Amino acid sequence: MQGNGKVLNAIELRAALTLALVYVLRMMGLFMVMPVLAVAAMDYPDYSAVLVGLAIGGYGLTQAALQIPMGMLSDRWGRKPVILLGLSIFALGSFVAAAADSLTIMVVGRILQGAGAIAGAIMALATDVSRESQRAKVMAVIGIAIGFSFYLAVLVGPLIAKQWGLTGVFALTGLFALCCMPLIQWAVPTVVMFNSADVLPRAGQLQQLIFSSQLWRLNISVMVLHMMITLLFVQLPLTLVHFDMTLESHWQLYLPVLAASILGLIVMMGMARGRMPRYLVLLAAVFMALAFTLLAYNDGNQWLVVTAVIMFFTGFNYLEASFPALVSSIAPAGSKGTAMGLYASFQFFGAFLGGVSAGLVSDYFSAAAAYGVGAVAAVIWLWVLAGLREVSRLKRVALHTTVAINREVELEVALAQLTGVEESQTNALEGVVYLKVNRDFDHIKATETLRHFEH
Repeated sequence: MQGNGKVLNAIELRAALTLALVYVLRMMGLFMVMPVLAVAAMDYPDYSAVLVGLAIGGYGLTQAALQIPMGMLSDRWGRKPVILLGLSIFALGSFVAAAADSLTIMVVGRILQGAGAIAGAIMALATDVSRESQRAKVMAVIGIAIGFSFYLAVLVGPLIAKQWGLTGVFALTGLFALCCMPLIQWAVPTVVMFNSADVLPRAGQLQQLIFSSQLWRLNISVMVLHMMITLLFVQLPLTLVHFDMTLESHWQLYLPVLAASILGLIVMMGMARGRMPRYLVLLAAVFMALAFTLLAYNDGNQWLVVTAVIMFFTGFNYLEASFPALVSSIAPAGSKGTAMGLYASFQFFGAFLGGVSAGLVSDYFSAAAAYGVGAVAAVIWLWVLAGLREVSRLKRVALHTTVAINREVELEVALAQLTGVEESQTNALEGVVYLKVNRDFDHIKATETLRHFEH
């Protein structure tokens, strides 16, 4: 798409809002299950803590395995066909879980849900339909929608489960997925695919990025982050039941807790002042470690539980918002798509680990021991985070070029010497130059340099 306007045009706005709605509907279906399944699953004849953990975290296993392949497939088949395929699989898994008469069948449904791994393809589609100058705004709209869907799902999930049970929650999830399909097919504009290595993963870059000294710390971090939130939602609903809170009343605790944690997030964002200071990342992780320690040693004090959950979500909200930006800043030029694909795979695998570990530990030991696992994981995680370097936020720029393959290296050297250019990578086959730049970057000079090497 051409143009350098300062506001979203009609196509970009339509695409941003439509894709945001698709995310809200799809993610709400995934999130609504989390605060209710541990309690509602007690009605199944084969109930066990292990199966509950698998039912809550099982979708993460297939999401982790298929996130990168589905993203690559969208480069070959096209964005919309892959997204529609993913939504179909997700809907099928939802209806299998809705019709389940045992917890085992529900686990199968959840694993099927995870096989609809389309996050990368949706982000690529958002890139296809937006100009480079407006891409960050489109992504921000989608990011806000994901956060909103989580908060809404945590509040309404218990109410829907009370009215229609888990069958209703999963059936509604399947219907949401079906509603997304016409939106993708007809409401999102169809444009030429961007095929950028800064958007989707490339197989040849995987090994380098897996062992990157800073990226592996962020991958482990997001794995532990989602392990902890899944573990929390396996145990917390049961803890609340012990306080004589019925399932449909859990929202009365979640609402003030989430509101307080959002206030904490705003304070931390204000302290960050547009940057991502290392001390705030560590502080957020400390909040989460303390939260699980308080939950592990809680002796039935409801206010202690409320305080711990507020601390947990304050830390979680800040890190969930900050980590993707850190990955984007650290990933080499031209490798952001692969870095984000790896990051998402670790994220979903963390959800699987959280469900399995919570189920096993609480089944063989106790709920307090399951919280203890989270506390120990957080302490180990702090050691991993201690080696994370503070990085400057850099902007990514992709410039189209017709430079010959035998002049790639010369061009990269010339661009690297320009003021404001931190990294450059040229892919003559794709016809793109990937740059990481700071605020001193001069777009005009970079374009002039490109034109010089194209003649």
